[in-house]
Amino acid sequence: MGKLEGRVAFITGAAKGQGRSHALRLAAEGADIIGVDISTQVATCPYPTATAEDLAETARQVEALGRRFVGAEADVRDLDALGAAVDKGVAELGRLDIVCANAGIASFAPGADMSEEMWEEMVGINLSGVWRTCRVAIPHLIASGGGSIVMTSSLAGLKGLAGIAHYASAKHGMLGLMKVLAVEYGGQGIRVNAVHPTNVDTDMIMNDATMGQFGAGGGDPKAAFAEAARQMHVLEVPWVESIDISNAVAFLVSDEARYITGVSLPVDAGAAIK
Repeated sequence: MGKLEGRVAFITGAAKGQGRSHALRLAAEGADIIGVDISTQVATCPYPTATAEDLAETARQVEALGRRFVGAEADVRDLDALGAAVDKGVAELGRLDIVCANAGIASFAPGADMSEEMWEEMVGINLSGVWRTCRVAIPHLIASGGGSIVMTSSLAGLKGLAGIAHYASAKHGMLGLMKVLAVEYGGQGIRVNAVHPTNVDTDMIMNDATMGQFGAGGGDPKAAFAEAARQMHVLEVPWVESIDISNAVAFLVSDEARYITGVSLPVDAGAAIK
């Protein structure tokens, strides 16, 4: 029996990347999954965002583990769509215990050069979308007698990184939200924490626009990126895998972390201290 047997997790950005990894990791521990993601391209993203087919593949993989999956195409900028998705999932699965506020995007420009659309889209998804996720989920957590929320921040939520003022602002702002919600709802048995990944081997990172931020180009952009990214870290790796973040999430939402709340957990190969 897994350590999350009988529990239900609500995961945003569940169609691929870290979100799919979280869904599979929590399902492997016994959780049923409510998974949502966008199904249209985010305009300011320089790489392909999720599709309905991606979300269907996550559902297939969760169900192959013997767990239930209730999915919905929902944008975290749409409060009503998010609310309908989690309400439907709870109606089918019976409860809600875990929230992974994971949905996010990346784009790049110097702070004074980025468009207002780029700024607003980033903050709308990466910060306000996390608040909306919590807003629709917390009443269900209270009804279940408590639970755990894990927000996906970033190394950029702990230090300044050039070219992503909007992203870093959203990820830093998320920490304020995390700490306040931990204080406001701790008395109702809800723990709230954040994970801070460094580069993760997902489509958000492994694309020309992102790798180009590290001066990676020429014949083998990924090799050039790997060399540049390795310099960010104390440990001798250029990036981590989605499962490394999912393992941290699985710990934080489990009873093993029952007295951990309001904390930032870097999964960053030491980048925050370098």
